[in-house]
Amino acid sequence: MNTLFEKTKDKMEKCLDSLERDYSSIRAGRANPSILDKVMVDYYGVPTPVNQMAAVSVPEARLLVVQPWDASTLKDIEKAINIADIGINPQNDGKVIRLSFPQLTEEHRKSLQKDVSKRGEEAKVAIRNVRRDAMDELKKMKKNSEITEDDQKDGEKKLQDITDDYIKQSENITKKKEEEIISL
Repeated sequence: MNTLFEKTKDKMEKCLDSLERDYSSIRAGRANPSILDKVMVDYYGVPTPVNQMAAVSVPEARLLVVQPWDASTLKDIEKAINIADIGINPQNDGKVIRLSFPQLTEEHRKSLQKDVSKRGEEAKVAIRNVRRDAMDELKKMKKNSEITEDDQKDGEKKLQDITDDYIKQSENITKKKEEEIISL
């Protein structure tokens, strides 16, 4: 039964990791290199992430600089950033690509806040789905006489406690991201 709890915690941890990855790709007015994580450049016919082709730095709060290791890939990287539609137009000076992050409007902030809230709710649903699967597993174990009814009740209580903990963590992550958006 302990392996069931460990598997459940692992799956719930993955839900939180996914949520944090989602949030890191939300452009909140501050330069963040992770916004380029999903940008793929066609490098000799192979889709390659920007961070494997260039140094990405943040010299100022609202500026991201992409400096390719191979200068001949500069145009390809610029094209990939445009295609990725991250909401920022890259400026190419022949040596580096600069991405200037504009100040957020109040309307855009509210839109981002709704998006963050929605993704937070989706993470909580995913965590609850993991709990449901674990509860089903407990019922199956009881049906196959692998555990007693008391063990099942104790297991259900422990699963609920684990779920409550991960839901709370998810809410904290969401609240932190919402505060970041408001404070910009």
